[in-house]
Amino acid sequence: MVRLELDQVVMRRMKEDDIEAVKALIKEGCEGTENRLILHILTRPLCLFILAVFSSILRCLVHSFILALAIPVFLLIVFLKITMPRSTGVLGSSRPSWDYVGSSYRGTQDETLQNPYCRISGKTPLTKRPRRRIAPKEKDKEMSTETITPEREQAAGQVWVADCDSDIIGCIFRESEKRAGIGRICRCVTGSWYRREGLGRLLVQSLEQRERESGARRVYAHVPYPSKVGEVFFRKLGYRQYGEGTDEEDDEEMKLETPERGFLGYPLTKVFFKDL
Repeated sequence: MVRLELDQVVMRRMKEDDIEAVKALIKEGCEGTENRLILHILTRPLCLFILAVFSSILRCLVHSFILALAIPVFLLIVFLKITMPRSTGVLGSSRPSWDYVGSSYRGTQDETLQNPYCRISGKTPLTKRPRRRIAPKEKDKEMSTETITPEREQAAGQVWVADCDSDIIGCIFRESEKRAGIGRICRCVTGSWYRREGLGRLLVQSLEQRERESGARRVYAHVPYPSKVGEVFFRKLGYRQYGEGTDEEDDEEMKLETPERGFLGYPLTKVFFKDL
């Protein structure tokens, strides 16, 4: 655990040089999430019934009860391992994370989010040291010269990074605006050394402030289904889970926001919302 001074954190739009660092953060933050989602799907009643049917059929062909049970489960896990990263992408967005991040650095690069801790402390973030550029690999060169269509760039959304002394210590993903007055958070990740320091709260609240100033009236956040930590985090920030309130049935706009779904249509995310 590293002691973090929040008033020294600069929250800015992701640049091309930040892509690899952001991907590493996503990989670190998603560690275990995929396996928990697979376990969640495997333990659903319909999935258990289908596995039981296939096991019964295999029992007639294979003279081993254990193999008849294990083979369908193993094949389904392999199938989910292959398809889930592309189907879930950045949770809350159906686009794969590598495509989302690779398209999101374009746009206005000088944008920053307001840091309320700077106003409280009266300090200003330290001047950043120039980042040393690393010569790109051949694969990276091919990606950088790839033609990005206006439609893909528009759909890419925004990735904001928390920069402290030229180190990327956190990021938050904002989905592209598909409905007027609606913001959508589809991923919020902080580095493992900077957790429980208020960085996640700072990222979310700063993005909320920007959405409020741009005229948004509501923000949605998609949380991976098995993530209890994510649920508690957003509830502490004033978010409510969709389906818990009695006044949601008359809200036509809220019916347009649906959780991401995976194998057999089972939900992979829980939808939280907050009125600004």
